[in-house]
Amino acid sequence: MPDFSLRWTRAVLLCCMAATQQVHASHLIQVQDSAGQPVADAVVYAETTGGPVVAKNANAEIQQKDKKFIPLVSVVQTGTSVSFPNNDTVRHHAYSFSPTKPFELKLYSGKPSSPIVFDKAGTVVIGCNIHDQMVAYVQVVSTPFFAKTDANGQAHLPASMPAGKYTLKTWHFKQPNNSLPPEQNVQIGNDTVPLIVKLGYKAT
Repeated sequence: MPDFSLRWTRAVLLCCMAATQQVHASHLIQVQDSAGQPVADAVVYAETTGGPVVAKNANAEIQQKDKKFIPLVSVVQTGTSVSFPNNDTVRHHAYSFSPTKPFELKLYSGKPSSPIVFDKAGTVVIGCNIHDQMVAYVQVVSTPFFAKTDANGQAHLPASMPAGKYTLKTWHFKQPNNSLPPEQNVQIGNDTVPLIVKLGYKAT
């Protein structure tokens, strides 16, 4: 006969797993474009009325490989340090003229000695002064509650989000120029129904 304590432990673990799945499902966001198609590489982030939050000791990385920036789209919180390692056999010259974070990393190989600190919320478009086809996008947000959609247009906001009212914003690199990320007021709770965000333009 199985030990009672072992059965009890298994039951507790199963309950914890079910609860975790419910929390994750409650923060599931599905992003679609105007044609109803799933949108990959869309950034979703939830803001509260408490004001901006600056990340402490947060780090991220955008690689340069095969004459591409990887990943194409990144989302970071304000205060995050981003490094730009060059893993190619040729030198790159990474730069941005975006008002959110203008910077320049002149011709280099390997890993620059200092990362770039993204200290202002907004969109940063990054290019290479040597290889015009290289481009990357960084969406800097002033909240710790953010995610990026996968190939199915789905994103999971952090399970640690407290239940409550938020302003949910969605950004995609193909959104019309000079337009603000669409936003909507949402209630984050423990329900398991995915929240569907529909963009007003075709992104696929």
